[in-house]
Amino acid sequence: MRRNALGALSQSLMTLERAAPWPFCYHRFDSQERMNRVNENRKELLLRACRFEPVERVPVWIMRQAGRYLPEYQAVRAKHSFLEICKTPELAAEVSLQPFRALGVDAVIVFSDILIVAEAMGMQLDVPDSGPVLSDPVRDRAAVARLRDFDPERETGFVGDAIRAICRDVGPEAPVIGFAAAPWTLACYIIEGQTRGDISRAKQFMRDEPALLRDLLARIAKATAAYLKAQIVAGAAVVQLFDTWAGELTRDEYEAFELPATRAVFESLGAPGVPTILYGKGSSHLIELQSMTGADVLSVDWRTDLAEARRVLGNRVALQGNVDPNILLGPKEAIREAARDAVEKTGGVGHILNLGHGILPTTPVQNAWAFVEAGQTAPLPARAHSSEAD
Repeated sequence: MRRNALGALSQSLMTLERAAPWPFCYHRFDSQERMNRVNENRKELLLRACRFEPVERVPVWIMRQAGRYLPEYQAVRAKHSFLEICKTPELAAEVSLQPFRALGVDAVIVFSDILIVAEAMGMQLDVPDSGPVLSDPVRDRAAVARLRDFDPERETGFVGDAIRAICRDVGPEAPVIGFAAAPWTLACYIIEGQTRGDISRAKQFMRDEPALLRDLLARIAKATAAYLKAQIVAGAAVVQLFDTWAGELTRDEYEAFELPATRAVFESLGAPGVPTILYGKGSSHLIELQSMTGADVLSVDWRTDLAEARRVLGNRVALQGNVDPNILLGPKEAIREAARDAVEKTGGVGHILNLGHGILPTTPVQNAWAFVEAGQTAPLPARAHSSEAD
C-alpha cells in the first residue's frame, strides 16, 4: 500500500512539472540581469544582511510565499489536504519551492504550520478550511502537565525531511528558512483552541494564573528550541519565530512573560552561525524589548516605520519587512515605489525586504513578482557596499 501511495505521489508531482500551465510565472527569468541574480550566492547575501555586513543589494522573500495566490499551489491543494502536504516531505518540498521558481525570491521557507509543535506535544490538530483547531484546549494545571516533550526526529521528522529535500534541490548557494511559533503565540492557540482574532481567554489565563502561564511558556520554549534545532541539523540556514499575538501584550506583560520565554528559545539553539529572526505583529511598542530576546533580525509589520525602528535600534539588530500586503493588490508602480521606499529607509544595510505580514491569497502573481524585482534592483547608497556598514 505504501509503495502504491508513493508511486501515485511521484506521478502527481511529475504531472505538475510537465504541465507547467503558468508561463507568466517564469517568463521574466529570460533577462540576463535576472539570470545573474538567480545564479548568485543568495545564501551568503541573506546571511550578510542578517549580520549587518555590506551587501550588493537587499535580499527579498515573502512571508506565506508558498500559498493560495499561486496556481501551482492550488493544483497541489486540490488533490491533498493542508496537513497532508505539511506531513508529506515530497509535497512540502514541492510547494516550498514553487515561489522560488516562480518569483525568484532569495530564500525558501519550508512549508509547514506553526501548530505542528502543539500537535507533537499531545494535542489533536485539525485544519479545516475555516482555520486550525486544537481539540481539548489547555485551561488548567492538569492540562498543562499533560503536554509532553517530544523527539523532533521521531514526531516531526517530516519537517526535517522536507528541508533536506529542498536543500538537495536548491544546492548550497540558496538559503532555506525554518520556523516555529513564538512561545506566547503558540500558548494563545493552545489555550484558545482556535482563534478568530480573539484571545481573551489567553489574556484572562495570564491574569488569573500567571505562574501557570510561565510554566506553559517554559514548556513551549523547550519544545520549540528542540524543534528548531532539528530543522537546523536538516539544513536550515536561518530560523524565524512568528509572534502573531505579540501586539496584544503591553510592554510590562511582554517583559514579564514573553521576553524570557523567547530568549530561552534563542539561547537554547546553540547555533551561532545560524541567524535568528523574530516577527511580531502589531508590536511597534515592543521593539526595544524584542531586541533583547537575542534575535539577530526583527521582522516588523507595516505599521512600524522602518526609519524610526532603525533610529531606535541602531545596528544592534537587523530589520526585516515591511511593505503592507494590501499594496500588492494595487498597481505595479505603487508596489515598486513601496519596495524602494522600504529599502531607502534602512539604506539597504542590515535589511531583508519582506512584507509586513503574509501575502494575501488574492494577490496577483505578477504583482508579487513586481515586488521581488523592485526590491532586488533597488539602488543602495555606497556605504551599503563598503566596510563602513559593519
